[in-house]
Amino acid sequence: MAGIRLIVGLGNPGAEHLRTRHNAGFWFVDALASGEDARWGHESKLHADTCKVRVGGEPVWLLKPATYMNKSGIAVASALRYYKIEPEACLVAHDDLDLPPGTACLKFDGGHGGQNGLRDIMAHLGHGRFHRLRLGIGHPGHKDRVTPWVLGRPSAADEEAMLDAVARSLHVLPLTVAGDFNEAMKRLHTANTGSGQ
Repeated sequence: MAGIRLIVGLGNPGAEHLRTRHNAGFWFVDALASGEDARWGHESKLHADTCKVRVGGEPVWLLKPATYMNKSGIAVASALRYYKIEPEACLVAHDDLDLPPGTACLKFDGGHGGQNGLRDIMAHLGHGRFHRLRLGIGHPGHKDRVTPWVLGRPSAADEEAMLDAVARSLHVLPLTVAGDFNEAMKRLHTANTGSGQ
């Protein structure tokens, strides 16, 4: 399988959403961009902010949809068309209710698990054959509390755990970009168990 050429972070635009759990995908691409001294620029035709970085020597586009989370699909579909990148060469980083804070998991294909950004991307593409980086945010315990939970800020301890998961994900990213997904998964998922999660 080919390596990764486009990395999408999912989140909601605007300063008020910056540190919310739902913006974990933005945290990931922002950390990657700042580590590479890359500057984001707005691309209205892609409905997104973009920048280009090198990961393990390979050029990779980063994308943050400028739409709200539940409309992420138009930006992703537009970018894949514009850059002539196959969905299989795309990695989408997103928050995940089903994983505890501090957990990060790579997966390919599958359903959206109720994540509205993934749901809209799959509606635009007609399938789910792209890579995902699932960043755990934990679950509030009851479905009626999910919306304020994802749109709220994590506790200091949870935020630290989430940032640690972002850092570990960045550590295996060169393997992911090179297409060595099995090794990247092995290292990342082993690190999850090592962190007591």
